[in-house]
Amino acid sequence: MMYLAYDYPLLNVFWTMLWFFLWVLWFILLFRIITDIFRDKDMNGWAKGGWLAFVILLPFLGVLVYVIARGKNMGHREISQARAQQREFDAYIRETAAGAPRPSNAEELTRLSELRSRGHITEEEFSRAKALVLTDDRPAASPAPGTPPTPDVPPTPGR
Repeated sequence: MMYLAYDYPLLNVFWTMLWFFLWVLWFILLFRIITDIFRDKDMNGWAKGGWLAFVILLPFLGVLVYVIARGKNMGHREISQARAQQREFDAYIRETAAGAPRPSNAEELTRLSELRSRGHITEEEFSRAKALVLTDDRPAASPAPGTPPTPDVPPTPGR
């Protein structure tokens, strides 16, 4: 037997899509509730086990009762978790953006003397760099956050 497109009317397609959407929505809600049960730090293990058994064994009634009894706090717990994740992410970004620590004066002088001994810099350049290291007037390793980088272009004459 061959089915044609007109054997499945448009209203049936609508109802099928609606039921499929509700089915997916149901599983999303079920998994969010199960996640919330484990996320709640105020509940002890027996309470978590009881709610979990209630939600799994009697899913429709368990989800309905859970949303009525603890639905308001679900949002608060989710917001607090999102804020904690944002704080951790911001701390990671600050730590990563800070870069490596600034080398000590002794390390800088050692590096400068190696450059001079290899012939990469002249005695005059070594003296100027040594004076900068000893007076600690070195430029910062990285610009402060939010400041645009300065180009290494020499100024043009006449401007």
